[in-house]
Amino acid sequence: MTAQQPQIPLFVPGDALLVVDVQRDFCPGGALPVPDGDAVVPVLNRWLAAAEEAAAPVVASRDWHPADHCSFEEQGGEWPAHCVRESPGAAFHPDLALPAHAVIVSKGTESDRDAYSAFDGTGLADDLRRGNVKRLWIGGLAQDVCVHATVLAACEHGFTTHLIPGASRPISQERGQAALREMAGAGAVVPDAAG
Repeated sequence: MTAQQPQIPLFVPGDALLVVDVQRDFCPGGALPVPDGDAVVPVLNRWLAAAEEAAAPVVASRDWHPADHCSFEEQGGEWPAHCVRESPGAAFHPDLALPAHAVIVSKGTESDRDAYSAFDGTGLADDLRRGNVKRLWIGGLAQDVCVHATVLAACEHGFTTHLIPGASRPISQERGQAALREMAGAGAVVPDAAG
C-alpha cells in the first residue's frame, strides 16, 4: 500500500462503492475459486461500513448465469460452470456485509452472451449518472477478469476510478500484474501493492 492510499476511505458527495462479484463460486471451495479470494471480504467490509456511514451509494455486481451459459466449458466456453443463478455458488460470500440498500447488478444473464464488466448491458453507467456519481471505488473478484473489465469500463464512461488497495485478487499473478498495468494505463488510480 502506498502512503497516499487511505486504509479507510473518506467518501464525499459524488462517490460510490462498487463491489464486483464477491460470490461463493469465486472463493475457496467454489466452482471457480480465485486464490485467496475470500481475503477481500474483510477489506471490503471496512469500505462498506465507511460508505454506510457517509450515506454513499453501494453497488454489488454478480454473475447470474443460466445453466447453459456460453462461457461454460460444456458450451465450448473458457470456464467451468459457475454462478448459476439461484444456486448456492451464485450467492454473495456469507461474510460480505452488504447494506440493505445496496443496488444489485446481475450480469451474464443471457445464455448466448458473456459479460465481464458490471457495466455490460446493465444500465449501470446511466444509473450512476442519475445519482450524480462522479468517482467510483472498486474492489472484488477477480482482479484479472471482471474487476479488470469493470475498471476499464468505468474509465471509458468517464468516472474517476480507483482500485481499492488490497480488495482484489487475481486468478493468475502474471495476468493480475498485466491487468493492474492496463487499468492504470486507462486512467484508473491503481495502488502499487493491490492484491
